[in-house]
Amino acid sequence: MKELELKYGCNPNQKPARIFMEEGELPVRVLNGRPGYINFLDALNAWQLVRELKEATGLSAAASFKHVSPAGAALGTELTEVERKIYFAEGMELSPIAAAYVRARGADRLCSYGDWAALSDVCDAATARYLALEVSDGVIAPGYTDEALAILKTKRKGGYNVVAMDPDYVPKPMEHKDVYGITFEQGRNNFAISGDLLQNIVTQNKDLPESARRDLILSLITLKYTQSNSVCYAVGGQTIGVGAGQQSRIHCTRLAGSKADNWLLRQHPKVLSLPFVDGIRRPDRDNAIDVYISDEYEDVLADGVWQNTFKTKPDVLTAQEKKEWIARQSGVSLGSDAFFPFGDNVERAKKSGVQYIAQPGGSIRDDHVIATCDKYDMVMAFTGMRLFHH
Repeated sequence: MKELELKYGCNPNQKPARIFMEEGELPVRVLNGRPGYINFLDALNAWQLVRELKEATGLSAAASFKHVSPAGAALGTELTEVERKIYFAEGMELSPIAAAYVRARGADRLCSYGDWAALSDVCDAATARYLALEVSDGVIAPGYTDEALAILKTKRKGGYNVVAMDPDYVPKPMEHKDVYGITFEQGRNNFAISGDLLQNIVTQNKDLPESARRDLILSLITLKYTQSNSVCYAVGGQTIGVGAGQQSRIHCTRLAGSKADNWLLRQHPKVLSLPFVDGIRRPDRDNAIDVYISDEYEDVLADGVWQNTFKTKPDVLTAQEKKEWIARQSGVSLGSDAFFPFGDNVERAKKSGVQYIAQPGGSIRDDHVIATCDKYDMVMAFTGMRLFHH
């Protein structure tokens, strides 16, 4: 098949719409549903991300995409009991690829609502069973077991989007897109991200453990497919905060840092023991947790809205408790798709437990950024490679 007609483009008024190949066959097959224009943008960007993560690490990889940027990306490492609880995966049998998606989805569950999932490996029944429980628009993978496909075909009243990607497909070296009737052309970003990028450590502390090296590679590959400007926090083989599409570098760092803080706050004992009403839906539970750890929660308690969500009125998670809990975070890795122009980015990253940084370098204030890292005994590598994505 050389062409696939779509319902419409980015918006319902943008018709006609299609994906097509000028030469050869489309490398994707729709096994269920009817994916749209944005669905395919998410699917093809997400597929590239997980494919490169698998190549770079040798581990199963998954991503959760929304509006052409990852809400989360992760490797298929084993989950702790706390992680299983905050990701709603308690008691579930998880294969490596299932664990990767659970982690990717759990990085930012609020933003992953209605996501597009991408899997580096064949989708098995364990992954399909977890996907079936979540609000999601579709999934792309190199293949599906018969049992997994049968499970996914029951989702969304039979309309869940399931796409198979040819894992052997190699795109042309040149890319094109039209903007306002004008065609842009550029060479495809084929740069392979690996540990070799992390050799130029410019700080006094040069101790970069293998776990941090893996997390920095994860963050950099994630940034390669995140709308710029972007910053990514990662720990334990998964992203925990992605700040995408900001005009200011510090705003990227703050946004990603606030998401990393929320990820950690979900593990606070007060959050883990929240007395939810019986039968609460997963999205409602996510929303309630997000409100609970926000600065506005005391106002919500006063309004009595808690009665729709909790069996009893929960104790407030105070600002001091949140500050002390976030201060426990350590060993976090951070990647930036372009250089840090000021040391304020390092100062903000430190508040969320960042110890390891990878960024291109090249600012006229590199010396100030390095000095700020040295102040906190951080490790920073200059990669020399910008990773803008638009």
